[in-house]
Amino acid sequence: MARISPLVALPPLAFAALAGMFLWGMERDDPNTLPSAMVGRQTPTVPQTTLPGKVQLTDEMLRQPGVKLVNFWASWCPPCRAEHPTLTELAKQMPVYGVDLRDVEANALAFLDQDGDPYAALATDPKGRGAIDWGVTAPPETFIVDGEGTILYRFAGPLVREDYTNRFLPELEKARAAE
Repeated sequence: MARISPLVALPPLAFAALAGMFLWGMERDDPNTLPSAMVGRQTPTVPQTTLPGKVQLTDEMLRQPGVKLVNFWASWCPPCRAEHPTLTELAKQMPVYGVDLRDVEANALAFLDQDGDPYAALATDPKGRGAIDWGVTAPPETFIVDGEGTILYRFAGPLVREDYTNRFLPELEKARAAE
């Protein structure tokens, strides 16, 4: 009788391992959510530059009482333009702070002049160094921050439609209720 090589078992075992990984991935709470190491930590330092004629965002502002938002955006970012009306509405209810990421100053000012400026204060991050400290992968990203300067939630992507109502808004309401 011929001996069967142990290598014959390798393909079915590899397939079983791959199927197990796929099953685990499908069972996660929200596969679209990117985990953030910053949640539960103090906000990193914000860049100390701003656009001409705008209020400079400071670290002290992020530690003032009340829930606030920090939004990383850019004029060259189409999803940032899509979420701009949502930020404008949110700014009527709470402080919304902005960090203009890797942008040309004139373009950023033109964008805010054209579509309105929802930001209570701004910082600019022309080289993206501050974004790295915050763990930002790409604009737009919005952080919910409590009155002690602790990051409560990170939302990657534009604040629009179902993502806004089903994912971001419940977290914002939870932060406001805990206030």
